[in-house]
Amino acid sequence: MDSETTLKTPVLVLGATSLIGRHLLERLKAEDLDPFAISRRPPQVGDGGGEACWLDGDLKDPRLAEHLPAVATVFSLSPIWLLPTALPALKARGMVRLIAFSSTSRFTKVDSPDEGERSVALELAGAEKAVETWCAEHGVAWTILRPTLIYDEGRDGNVSRIARLVKRFHVMPLSGTGEGLRQPVHAADLAEGALAAAHAPATRNRAYDLVGGETVTYRVMVDRVFEGLGKRPRSLPMPVWLFALIMRLAKPFYPGATTAMGTRMGQDLTFDSGEAARDFGWAPRAFRPRFQRT
Repeated sequence: MDSETTLKTPVLVLGATSLIGRHLLERLKAEDLDPFAISRRPPQVGDGGGEACWLDGDLKDPRLAEHLPAVATVFSLSPIWLLPTALPALKARGMVRLIAFSSTSRFTKVDSPDEGERSVALELAGAEKAVETWCAEHGVAWTILRPTLIYDEGRDGNVSRIARLVKRFHVMPLSGTGEGLRQPVHAADLAEGALAAAHAPATRNRAYDLVGGETVTYRVMVDRVFEGLGKRPRSLPMPVWLFALIMRLAKPFYPGATTAMGTRMGQDLTFDSGEAARDFGWAPRAFRPRFQRT
C-alpha cells in the first residue's frame, strides 16, 4: 500500500497484545520506527514483543499521563469504549494523530436477540461519537477503522474457534443452510491497513469499514476452515430450532454459545470498503486460512 508518508513520531500502540498488535509492531519496526506499546499484560521476556518498548498501563488509570512517554501518533487497538477517558492523557503527552479500531458490530448487533450483543453495539457507537467529538474539539486528527470478522489462524475467537470445534468433533453444525454472507479479514492485513491509513492525508477525520478480500457464505467459510486444516468439509445443516436447542444445552460447556449465533448464520453481514481502497489502497487477501495440522 503506497501512500505519502505523513506519520508523525513518536508512536504509541495501545492494546498491543491484541490480535492486530503483534502484526502492527512488526510493520512499524520494519519502517525503522521504535514504537512504545502499552498493555495491562505486557509480554514477558522470551514471549515475543521485541519490536517495541513495553509499558505496563491501564487506560482507566486517572494518572495515565504520568506513565506515558511523549507521543505524536497513537494507534488504539484496545476496545474503543476504553479510549474516551484516556484521550486527555494522550493529548497531554503530545498526541496529534489517532488511528482507532472499532468494529462493524456497531451495526450488525443493533437488533440482536441477545441483550449483551445489543449493549456492545451501543457501546461501540457511543464511543465512536465520543472520540470524534473530543478530537474535533482538541485539534487531534482521527481515523476510525471498523473491521468485519477478524481472524488470525490459531489466535482469534471467531474463525479459529470454528477450527477448534472441527478438530474436536470433525463436523460443524449449521443453523439452516448457512447462507448468510461474510467477509473475514486477516489481522495482518488490518495492521498494514492501519499503517497505510496513518500515512494517508485523505483519512483524517474519517471512518472506514474494512472487509476481507472475499465475500463468502457462512457455509463456505466453514468449508475453507476444514480445508485449512487439511480435512474434507463436513458441514451439518439442521433446522434453526434444533440448532438453538443445541446452543442452549452447550452453554454450560461453551460460555460463548448463544442462540444469536445461529440466527446470524443466515444473515448477510456485509460492508463496502471502496472508500478505504480509494483513500489508502486497502487490498486485503482472499479467505484461505491455513492452520497448523495435527
